Amino acid sequence: MNSASLAFSFFATLREPKARFRAKPQRIERRKAQRSHQFASDLSVKMAENHERSSRTFVDTIFAKQILKDHVAFVTGGGTGITGGVARALAEAGANVALVSRSIEHLDTAARAINDAGDRNPTVREGALEQAASIGEAFAVAADVRKPEEVEKAIAATIERFGKIDIVVNGAAGNFLCTAEELSPNGFGTVVDIDLKGTFNVCRAAFAELKKNRGQILNISATLHYLGTPMQLHVSAAKAGVDALTKNLAVEWGHYGIRVNAIAPGPIEDTEGMKRLVPEPIKEKIRQRVPLGRFGLIKDIENAAVFLCSDAASYINGAIIVVDGGHWLASSSLR
Repeated sequence: MNSASLAFSFFATLREPKARFRAKPQRIERRKAQRSHQFASDLSVKMAENHERSSRTFVDTIFAKQILKDHVAFVTGGGTGITGGVARALAEAGANVALVSRSIEHLDTAARAINDAGDRNPTVREGALEQAASIGEAFAVAADVRKPEEVEKAIAATIERFGKIDIVVNGAAGNFLCTAEELSPNGFGTVVDIDLKGTFNVCRAAFAELKKNRGQILNISATLHYLGTPMQLHVSAAKAGVDALTKNLAVEWGHYGIRVNAIAPGPIEDTEGMKRLVPEPIKEKIRQRVPLGRFGLIKDIENAAVFLCSDAASYINGAIIVVDGGHWLASSSLR
C-alpha cells in the first residue's frame, strides 16, 4: 500500500464530531488537515525507518527478543550474502554464532559487525544497551567444507568456544554462468563438491553434537532445479541433491530429535549473485514474472530462517520452504 492509499485509509477512519460540540465545518476541516499533516510526517519517518531496516543494520525484528537465546549456530558461508544475513539474524535473535568459510578476512569483518552491535558498553543509552544485550556473540573460524578434517576442527573449535552446537546452517555455495556444452567436468564437480558434498560433510561432522542436543539443520537450497534453468546445470544438480539430502536426513535422524529443513530462495535482489550474474534487461523480465511484483530481499530469507530455527517450528521436519514470492509457480504459466 502506497502513501496515498494509507492517507485515504486514515481519513476513512476519522469520525465526524458529535452534534453537541457544535463544531464549525471550518474547524473540523482544519483539524482533519492537521491530522493529515501529522500522519504524513509520521509516515515519512516510518518509511525512512523501513528503508534503514532493509540496509541490514541491527534493529528490532518481528520476533520476540532473544527467541534463540542459549542456542549456538554453526553457519557455513556465514560471512557474506544470504547466509551472512542469516547469521546476523540468528545473533539478533540471541543465538551465539560460529561463522565458517574458507576466507577468514570476510569472516572477521562479519563477526566484528555482530560483536560491535552487541557491545555491552555501559556508557551507551539504556535502550541501546538493552538491545545490545539481546544480541548473541559471533566467532569466526576458517574451514573449507570440501575437506572433512577442516570441518571437524571447526566443529571442535566452536564447541570449545560456546560449549555446544544445536543449530547448523549450510550455506556455503559456488556459482557461475555456463552452458552445459561448455561446462567442464572440473567446473561441474567444484560446485557439487561445495554445495552438495560440503553440506553432507558438515551434517556428518555435526551429527554427534546435534544428537546430544536434539538440534537442527537448515540447508540453503534454490528453486533452479524445479524447472530447467539455462546455464545453471551444475548448481541445479547440486541443489537437487541438497533437497534429497534434506528429506533423507529428516527421516533418518528425526528419531534422534534432529530436525532437518531447507529454505529455497527465489530471486533475491540484494545478493552479489543477482548483481553480478543477471543483466538488467533479464532482471526486469524476471521481476515481471514474480506474482508479488518484487524481488525478495535477504531479510525475507532471514525471517524464514529464524522461524525455522525457533520453537515455533518444532514440528516442521523435512520441509523445503520456498521463499520466492510465487516466482517458480508462475514461471510455467501462460500469462
